[in-house]
Amino acid sequence: MSEKCPCCSGKQYSVCCQPFLNGEAIPLSAEQLMRSRYTAYATGNAVYLTETWHASQRSVDLTARLSESFAGTTWLGLNVTCCNHGIHENEAFVTFFARYREKERESAIAERSRFLREEGRWYYVDGTAPAIGRNDRCPCGSGKKYKKCCG
Repeated sequence: MSEKCPCCSGKQYSVCCQPFLNGEAIPLSAEQLMRSRYTAYATGNAVYLTETWHASQRSVDLTARLSESFAGTTWLGLNVTCCNHGIHENEAFVTFFARYREKERESAIAERSRFLREEGRWYYVDGTAPAIGRNDRCPCGSGKKYKKCCG
């Protein structure tokens, strides 16, 4: 058996994100793609991230910029809080909270990511920061109010 998957699904890496990152399978849902992209960040796989970025959003130097961003960053955890379909069956949204450490400072990203499916494959397009009120539950999954936790 392999170690637990970095995407925090609770599954073994070998049956969760590894087949996607190795090119042995493709994610069948936007959530699977989002989790595999988090794992690619956690494992430093810039090529996978570039390949799963929607072509309309890729820059010529994307792979190099992603590779540079890995230095000094450790991904600490992922909490997927919501998955929704978009205005058609080939659009989906995944809202998540991811914690990371960069140069001894812990931080987090909260994002509502937009995905599009083209020719049977899901791609990350872009994301927005979801509105989180001070008295809302913290998106990190602690169960505490945002203002008493990560806020």
